[in-house]
Amino acid sequence: MQAEILVRMVNQIAEFYGTGSDPDVAAKETLSHLQRMWAHRMCRQMVDIGADDPGLSPIGRQAVGLLAAAHAEKQSLG
Repeated sequence: MQAEILVRMVNQIAEFYGTGSDPDVAAKETLSHLQRMWAHRMCRQMVDIGADDPGLSPIGRQAVGLLAAAHAEKQSLG
């Protein structure tokens, strides 16, 4: 899937969870959504795109950072 589409989707999810919410809570909720609802391939692609993508919103950026950390932890556990 194209990076722009994934970034836009992350931002839409982050906006949903970020409305009227603490940014840290919204990022964790966005992460939870990505892990539950996205195919593993999509999550891996988003990790490859990275949290520093300029198109990501602040909450989206934080959520992708959390996703990358969770992915790295899973890889280290085997």
